[in-house]
Amino acid sequence: MTAPPRPQRRKLGSDARAAYVFLAPALIGFTVFVVYPLIRSAYFALTQYNGLSVPKFVGFDNFRRMFTTDPSFWPSVRATLLLVVLYVPLSLAIGLALAVFCNQRMRGVSLLRTLCYLPVVLPVVATITLWKFVFNPQVGLANQVLTWLHLPTSEWLSGSDSAMPSIVIVMLWSVGSTMIIFLAALQAVPTELYEAARLDGAGPRTVFFRITLPLISPIMVLQVVLQMVTALQAFNQPKILSPDGMGGPGFSTRVLMLSIYTNGFPSLGRVAQLGYASAQVWVLFLVIVVLIAATARFSSIWTYSDHVS
Repeated sequence: MTAPPRPQRRKLGSDARAAYVFLAPALIGFTVFVVYPLIRSAYFALTQYNGLSVPKFVGFDNFRRMFTTDPSFWPSVRATLLLVVLYVPLSLAIGLALAVFCNQRMRGVSLLRTLCYLPVVLPVVATITLWKFVFNPQVGLANQVLTWLHLPTSEWLSGSDSAMPSIVIVMLWSVGSTMIIFLAALQAVPTELYEAARLDGAGPRTVFFRITLPLISPIMVLQVVLQMVTALQAFNQPKILSPDGMGGPGFSTRVLMLSIYTNGFPSLGRVAQLGYASAQVWVLFLVIVVLIAATARFSSIWTYSDHVS
């Protein structure tokens, strides 16, 4: 008759306690800085609250006001969608093109990769402020370059039609992070497939569209999600680059994040609307969740899987 495995059970119990001890700081931080603010925000979204007075429960009035009477909400939605439509495809195309170029065997490729990634590690606010001088219509470098090329100049950030494209250009300045992920995906493609394709006489274009692009398609889907979230949460660029700091001229660059900030933390002389801002936060949160869920749901349509016969 054998004895029960008590030593092994005690060891498992000791390991579990050690795991809980190591996980405790992360769980406490997640609860304090994520779960609790999420619950408070959901509560404030149903109240009239300015940050100083006692929250007054108003039900769904904040959401009703948002969709029916707020003159700045739908322009903010349009500005956010325009930013997504312009930024996401361009960031994917430029990031993939840079990754393909940096994946070549040539002298100085390490320096080239470093230069492409360098804007990502530079201070964000300082970089955006520098771009504000570049886009100055009178003395900025952008119009000087256009003048040298005998092309018509632009109002850039001061024009209602050119302000959003200018912000997209500034956001594309940090496309190096996208390039790095694509570069890692490209280097994971088996070289045997390229060698077999060359033996069969396939050209570079056929190799890219028939081998490279299908094999990195899961990473492409991941990048679509990441870039959509980046565009939907854009704040620094519209805030710093807009002439009035509130998404001007007009509502051309007043994206949802900037609208939330303006309502929650208004300028001097205006009353904060933290309850209304919380309602906008939840609308933006639900939009992001729906877009991510839809992308994940239909990702199997345009991604390659070696399990599919």
